[in-house]
Amino acid sequence: MLARTGSALFTATLASGLHPRSVQADVTASMTPPKENAMSHETPTVGGDPYRLPRHVIPVRYDLRLEPDLAAAGFRGQETVTLSVSEPTTSLLLNAADLVIEHASLEGPGTDRMEAVIELEESLERCRLTFPKTVTPGQWRLQLSFLGTLNDKLRGFYRSTYTDASGKVRTLAATQFEATDARRGFPCWDEPDFKAVFSVTLAVDPAMTAVSNGRVESETMEQGKKVVRFADTITMSTYLVAFIVGHIESTAPTFVGKTPVRIWCVPGKQELASFGQDIATASLTFFEEYYGIPYPGDKLDLLAIPDFASGAMENLGAITFRETALLVDRRNGTHGELERVADVVAHENAHMWFGDLVTMSWWNGLWLNEAFATFMEMMAVDAWKPQWKRWDTFCISRAAALSVDGLLSTRPVEYPVRAPKDADAMFDVLTYEKGASVLRMLEQHIGPGVFRSGVRDYLRRHAYGNADTNDLWVALGDAAKHPVPAMMNGWIFQPGYPLVTAELTSETTLTLTQERFAYLPANSPSSSTPAPSWQVPIQLRVRSKGKSQTVKLLMTERNTRLTIAADPESVLVNEGGHGFYRVRYGPMLRGKLLAAGLAGLASTERFNLINDSWATTVAGLTSLADYLELTGGFSEDRDKNVWAILLDSFAFLNRLIEPDQRPAIQAFVRRRVHPALSAVGWTAAPGEDDLIRQLRSELVGAMGRLGNDPVTQTRAAELYEESKRDPAAVDPNLVPALVSILAFTGDDARYDEFADRFRTAKTPQEERRYLFSLTAFRQPDLLRRTLERTLSGQIRLQDAPAIVSAVMGNVYGKELGWEFVKAHWDQMDRQFPKQGLRRMCGGITALATPALEADVRAFFSSRRIDLGGKTLEQYLEQLRITVRFREQHASKLHQLLLAHT
Repeated sequence: MLARTGSALFTATLASGLHPRSVQADVTASMTPPKENAMSHETPTVGGDPYRLPRHVIPVRYDLRLEPDLAAAGFRGQETVTLSVSEPTTSLLLNAADLVIEHASLEGPGTDRMEAVIELEESLERCRLTFPKTVTPGQWRLQLSFLGTLNDKLRGFYRSTYTDASGKVRTLAATQFEATDARRGFPCWDEPDFKAVFSVTLAVDPAMTAVSNGRVESETMEQGKKVVRFADTITMSTYLVAFIVGHIESTAPTFVGKTPVRIWCVPGKQELASFGQDIATASLTFFEEYYGIPYPGDKLDLLAIPDFASGAMENLGAITFRETALLVDRRNGTHGELERVADVVAHENAHMWFGDLVTMSWWNGLWLNEAFATFMEMMAVDAWKPQWKRWDTFCISRAAALSVDGLLSTRPVEYPVRAPKDADAMFDVLTYEKGASVLRMLEQHIGPGVFRSGVRDYLRRHAYGNADTNDLWVALGDAAKHPVPAMMNGWIFQPGYPLVTAELTSETTLTLTQERFAYLPANSPSSSTPAPSWQVPIQLRVRSKGKSQTVKLLMTERNTRLTIAADPESVLVNEGGHGFYRVRYGPMLRGKLLAAGLAGLASTERFNLINDSWATTVAGLTSLADYLELTGGFSEDRDKNVWAILLDSFAFLNRLIEPDQRPAIQAFVRRRVHPALSAVGWTAAPGEDDLIRQLRSELVGAMGRLGNDPVTQTRAAELYEESKRDPAAVDPNLVPALVSILAFTGDDARYDEFADRFRTAKTPQEERRYLFSLTAFRQPDLLRRTLERTLSGQIRLQDAPAIVSAVMGNVYGKELGWEFVKAHWDQMDRQFPKQGLRRMCGGITALATPALEADVRAFFSSRRIDLGGKTLEQYLEQLRITVRFREQHASKLHQLLLAHT
């Protein structure tokens, strides 16, 4: 599932970016732990844990029939579950939530049917079925009938609405079962290692279409209903089951071998499906070859759902997507929009093997699914579009993980999960981006071919079953003939990462020292607690007498000394940029590296240099004056990722400076951005690199907003009017920047225009662009109108929380946004999906004044709000870091900026 959460503290989307790279779709706030019920000895739990179901009853097969009534927002279901019972018992325990179970009975070989006494345990989301006689070991058939609600919370079996071409509001029904919401669609054993075969039948309105995991085996009419029976699935987990019912249409299939690949969407949007279908076909072909195992399903449907909380969900054979993650105008979409669709589609296809065919045993191993799919999406898209340089641009994702993992409140990639709801907090940047980053680091260390051999062995060993982290390490270690577990466990089971300091301690001695990086000073550890350390794959480049030498080593101690050539011209640590660590150079090495020239560094190496310098500046390890001086050396840089860090650091300073001193930061930004913008110009050249087109947009957006440059603003208005007359006259990549600038400078009339463009948008990306533009105005009255839309039904529930968060992130609207949150918290808690509140609260990290910080802490403390895991703790720490930086630099920030203007 693409559902990344967590703020990238100092690596945000660019100034022109009204569209984050990925939907940071958020997951349900964790519930208050319930009181443990007295457990019958007949239904023991795993280790006495009330959240785990007993293992002496195992589902083998579900025969499931559902009859959704979209008009009444409900459904009726019947199911027969084939069970394997290994110990005598008089009761069964399974999961059910928000369901009414009308009837339950059990029958086995040589026995009469036994009716069950049904007892729902709502706080634990489960059902206990008690029988009058002992259920003996063997195979049994459990029959259930039940009722459910098609909810509007974007989880379980839920309803989504859209307006068709005639203006009529239509409803469709879809599922989102990960992590633990299959129990809201049908009673089941809702844990990932209870794998079973699913036979699904859907009885629907004859005018509607039904899609599930398997191919359609038959369609018949029964009592006015169209009854669609689907082929059996592979043995798989409950969270991968899917049903979609409504007025939807598909593209003609393309084939990967014998597998048909289709895109499904609501009527009228099929013209936006071709790009998604191309990458779906290409990535499925790539993965079959890479994994060396055929696709495990019998067809592959990719479905765009109008209301969808996450980015996408890897249901086997029936992948569901938010519309922005699947449908795009391939001719007029920006590079970022096309890249996002490609990434998400490839990510979900990668899951068909990593997650669906082989599944984590329990939710603590969620990273095995998500990190590997993130890693593989980069590999597949890079193979499909090498000109996009996806492994270079992956540095943005790695930087996002480094930012959050530099918090004292970070967590290990994998940690114990007790209540399944605790797994919700794992859908974050650490699971996805850190996990993928350390996999990339390992792949580069042992070699891509060896890595692939280990992955293939892992999948073959555990196909149709479950696995744990150590299973992956063992397979990779066997392939590499290397103790992978010893090397990698520190990166997965230990929070944080190292700061590697490089110094010349003699003419020929390079000393490397590792210590944990953190933005804030850590509490003094006890003398009995050893400081953390890692086995760090180091690749460094030493240049001496005009020649370069690459040195590779595995740093296993806190200090490592290397003998190098005397008086080197430069030393670069983390050559290639794949290491998940930061680097700090001693003064002599730093001077040599800069004197050798930035042009001699690869784009990823330049990115790491500026990113690490900014991080150590925020942490107080590098002076702000030195950092501002360093930024001047990048005026000739043409890499969009390098500029991402530069512009984000400038935006960070813009949040801290006093309003009457803002002209200083604006002049500073103009001084830094103007040379690069002058070089790339305003007009795309024929055949120009897509990445340069994206860079142009980001530079223009920064100049017009952060730089508040009147010339840029005037030119933006002219080009925007020209694009309205003739869309082909302006590069589509530039349009987001133009919109962001016109919102920044806009008045009431412009606000009304953009609100209308949002309502009448022809593509999901255009709709999102104009929606988020409503958060970028400066006038309080206009921002207040935007906030009010989030509670009035004018904005989809999937987007409303993010809009509130964006207003808090606007330096002209942060107080207004925060007051709105406080005043309407109870209403938002009732109205928004719980997962949306999690995302919304990330906006508090921008409330960067001591007074606002104190108010934020008081509010969350008094309300006893829990966002699950360490999410709130991380948000509050990010806020503390920002306020601390403000307090340290407020008195000199204005003068420093003027000195570099």
